[in-house]
Amino acid sequence: MLKKLFYATFIVLHTTLSSQVQEEINPPEHIKTVIFGGPTEDQFPVVEIGETIKLEFDDITAGENDYYYKIVHCDYDWTPSQLLKSQYLNGVDNQRIIDYENSYSTLQPYSNYRLSIPNENVSLKVSGNFVLEIYNDNYELQFSRRFVVYKDIVKVGAEVKRSRDFNFLNEKQVVQFSINAGSFRWVNPKKEIKVAIIQNYQWNTALYDIAPQYTMGNELVYKYDQETSFYGGNEYLNFDTSDLRAPSSQISRIEIADLYHHFLFADHFRSSDPYTYFPDINGDFVVRTLQGDDHSREAEYSLVHFALPYDPILNLDEVYIFGKFNNYALTEENKLIYNEDNGMMEGTIKMKQGFYNYKYVIKKEDGTVDLNSVGGNFHFTENNYLILVYYRNFGELYDSIIGIGNANSRDISN
Repeated sequence: MLKKLFYATFIVLHTTLSSQVQEEINPPEHIKTVIFGGPTEDQFPVVEIGETIKLEFDDITAGENDYYYKIVHCDYDWTPSQLLKSQYLNGVDNQRIIDYENSYSTLQPYSNYRLSIPNENVSLKVSGNFVLEIYNDNYELQFSRRFVVYKDIVKVGAEVKRSRDFNFLNEKQVVQFSINAGSFRWVNPKKEIKVAIIQNYQWNTALYDIAPQYTMGNELVYKYDQETSFYGGNEYLNFDTSDLRAPSSQISRIEIADLYHHFLFADHFRSSDPYTYFPDINGDFVVRTLQGDDHSREAEYSLVHFALPYDPILNLDEVYIFGKFNNYALTEENKLIYNEDNGMMEGTIKMKQGFYNYKYVIKKEDGTVDLNSVGGNFHFTENNYLILVYYRNFGELYDSIIGIGNANSRDISN
């Protein structure tokens, strides 16, 4: 009886744990500048099976601490799949990251860690959603990042259109696409195929559970308007600290204390301004320094000071600096504080030298996040869209990814 009770408890516990959605966990304050990418410049690993993904991060305690990594395979909804590790991994994970070096001649000392997958210990067997988890030597989860592995089996054609909804005519962009199976055979595609649409490689606004509008032979067609629409937003603001000592069009002044301090010019509310195009990298950042050749070990950390005038539109809501530099998280570090002396909302963030995109977002009292009231919404805005095609045949244990598609609103049409 006791054995049966233990077994039942184990099954319930296992089911509960395996059904938890694997959200991305952001690191503690001493871990900075998490860079995670594949063969492209974007920090969002979407790799064909066999291609390399690379992780890099800094520990500013500079203690040469030990860190370990684990890989979790997930289904379409980002809950862990039913596959055993041996079914989705060749080799063994839970290995120590052995590629690390200390910074060289920087005011802020740090240890820089690097990891590549596949490596001599582990490689991936299947496609689908994955989560990379990083643990310390006490086996405490430090942070995690999602990545996507696909097989190039079906072809996806996509384009970006202006919304036909007059309420959002100048604010929204619509992604329309089709999936061509070619020689791939599916039986019931409305049940076997699922898609996810991601704007600017940000999971927080991704669209899921969109059925094909209709089928033409071996092609699934998604020509919706409202169901596949996104707010256009605005181009990201940016600054560049590659040269530690040089003010620029974004940096008003530089001070030196224990670290460099870069004070940005005060920003303003752009929601009522006409749209103006200037190139951005859609929220991303690039580490680089003019004071050395090894950007990973020789780039300095500085304190970057942000300022935004208070406006009644903010009410008593919270305002945050938003970007890939901290994985679009809303934390105390990137929260603005009202300065009664000058009427500005101000924030200071420790950031590694480089080129950064950022914008301001508002967290409402009900917990929702307003992404565009400060920056504005325009259908002209340049945005990148990624379409992931998932497949699960009857009786299979996991959702594979059999194709991807890309579209950019630079080529938007009516």
